[in-house]
Amino acid sequence: MSTYSPKKILITGAAGFIASHVTNRLIKDYPNYKIVALDKLDYCSNLKNLNPSRSAPNFKFVKGDIASADLINHLLIDEDIDTIMHFAAQTHVDNSFGNSFEFTTNNIYGTHVLLEACKVTKRIRRFIHVSTDEVYGETDMETDIGNPEASQLLPTNPYSATKAGAEMLVMAYHRSYGLPTITTRGNNVYGPNQYPEKLIPKFILLLMKGEQLPIHGNGSNVRSYLHCDDVAEAFDVILHKGAIGHVYNIGTKRERSVLDVANDVCGLFGKDPEKAINFVQDRPFNDQRYFLDDQKLKKLGWQERITWEQGLKTTIEWYKKNPDWWGDVSAALHPHPRISFVVESNDDVWVLDNNSKSKDENDDVKFLIYGRTGWIGGLLGKICEKKGIKYEYGVGRLEDRKSITEDLRKIKPTHVFNAAGVTGRPNVDWCESHKVETIRSNVVGTLTLADVCRQQNVLLMNFATGCIFEYDKEHQQGSGIGFKEDDKPNFVASFYSKTKAMVEELLKEYENVCTLRVRMPISSDLSNPRNFITKISRYNKVVNIPNSMTVLDELLPISIEMAKRNCRGIWNFTNPGVISHNEILELYKKYIDPGFKWANFSLEEQAKVIIAPRSNNELDASKLNKEFPQLLSIRDSIIKYVFEPNKKT
Repeated sequence: MSTYSPKKILITGAAGFIASHVTNRLIKDYPNYKIVALDKLDYCSNLKNLNPSRSAPNFKFVKGDIASADLINHLLIDEDIDTIMHFAAQTHVDNSFGNSFEFTTNNIYGTHVLLEACKVTKRIRRFIHVSTDEVYGETDMETDIGNPEASQLLPTNPYSATKAGAEMLVMAYHRSYGLPTITTRGNNVYGPNQYPEKLIPKFILLLMKGEQLPIHGNGSNVRSYLHCDDVAEAFDVILHKGAIGHVYNIGTKRERSVLDVANDVCGLFGKDPEKAINFVQDRPFNDQRYFLDDQKLKKLGWQERITWEQGLKTTIEWYKKNPDWWGDVSAALHPHPRISFVVESNDDVWVLDNNSKSKDENDDVKFLIYGRTGWIGGLLGKICEKKGIKYEYGVGRLEDRKSITEDLRKIKPTHVFNAAGVTGRPNVDWCESHKVETIRSNVVGTLTLADVCRQQNVLLMNFATGCIFEYDKEHQQGSGIGFKEDDKPNFVASFYSKTKAMVEELLKEYENVCTLRVRMPISSDLSNPRNFITKISRYNKVVNIPNSMTVLDELLPISIEMAKRNCRGIWNFTNPGVISHNEILELYKKYIDPGFKWANFSLEEQAKVIIAPRSNNELDASKLNKEFPQLLSIRDSIIKYVFEPNKKT
């Protein structure tokens, strides 16, 4: 079995449901692949679906239509595309009964444009065409043998007919012009980010609204459901191991009737199905069953991993946390939607990547920053200037409600960043003898700001600290087990940490706050006395304990992206992993000063020269790393952002 290695992939319909999960997976797992994501952003696409990929260096988004031949030809040549994964399509059967011509335009003509561009440019090494199980038509309810890939195509509705037609074009271009095509036909897919015209998210949102679930006919129609993560893995396998000219079914033998799905969703909501379900008129033709033979794909090494129970539960949890992901979806929740949602966008093309931002990306945000004279606050302003983001520094004192209310009234920010607060002069020992000042700034000021922002419906990005934990039996030094966001603070030995732990607990009641736990901040500015590396390089002796730390050069731009993504709750805002004092100083010696020397002392010896004990811990950064897969480990980040730029030759 040979393995294919693409270099530059064009993914069509990338902001849609399945394609976005495939895109995010490839961006995360294959940083050496360049991904160009193309989508015209119509009703069932959402740029937020691609949030995990948007800041990655190997990602570019292009807003445009596959029906635009000039655009497609330009992308294939200009981006040097060698692989196409073609997901873009109108897919909802109900809509196809009322708007069938739009399905022909999108699904057949759009595919034809892509194929012709491939023929003309002669540079494509793989063309993966994404089709559907519905092209096989209805499967007999009595058989236990699924449709193999060689089965006859017998579509029964306008949607599946256009997909079958597109497949015929793909086959013809393979045979006539030698285009290296692979076709997939998949069962129903469910999971986070799916537009609620589909059965499972529709049921979830209707129950969240307290409304009944409309079921076509008697609900006996049977479907097979795969979780989107399993499907993304299937496309990963097909991309790398699939054979040219072949068709692969992506399916599961685990079937459920529509009524079964409704009962399961009701059960997880604690609802009585008999009261929640409403039987409505059936579709003009509603296939009773689609059943696939998936052995061919399994021979490539793929298998279903996520159980129905697990997948349905996590999907419901996602929609509860993101009820407004799609805005107003009332039309989609209708039992028989017949609305034309298609957006014509051939003349509306824009690009988003690391070097080219969309024309609107920063126009809709304005930041109000507190902490102008502070280290983090000052750096935030510089980053905003560099990125072209509108911002102003607040002039009000945080504990003065009237003055910060006036700031918000005058500036009208979309987001507020709080980088103000007392950390100590020059360190946290100062807080032990200035407790009232510390409370006023760290507790009263932060809570007042959060409360005013809540009244104004503004998201507050609050820079907090991870120095509220210390290694314990469950999180032992060197174990690799870090404290998670929902763990209770166990370190209040310094007054500074005590105030920070207190205010973090109270901020949990504010749904408009995103708390970012910073630890031992580091930057490329080695002249800054607040820089952790600068501090320990000037000490005569240091303790040698591994800790989680925050490289500001990498993470502060991420905090801005988190604001744009509307992130909330608590986040461990550190690079993954830990690094010890000695490891940092060894790097300092290697890159900065070959003659540098230092000595170690124990915690007991350290205690004799400090007033307040210091926190030592590892924070689990997996939540942040999942949101931003390109995040570097603490050691790699320090080398890239601090030591390499400051290297002495």
